[in-house]
Amino acid sequence: MATNPILEEVYAAREQLLAAYGGDAHAYVQSAWERAVASGRAIVDASQRDQENLVAPKTGGFSESSDQ
Repeated sequence: MATNPILEEVYAAREQLLAAYGGDAHAYVQSAWERAVASGRAIVDASQRDQENLVAPKTGGFSESSDQ
């Protein structure tokens, strides 16, 4: 199977990030969450979005105007 250099780079970066946490992805995510909270920046809760905001508005289509 052919290798993908982009994926290889992503996998290597992942290994480097997780190495500091003993390979524990949960510990890494927990630490990232704690750093985000400590930063004081607003954290968006995607679950607050409703269906109305997830769908692009309908434009009404093309008008059949004689002005061309």
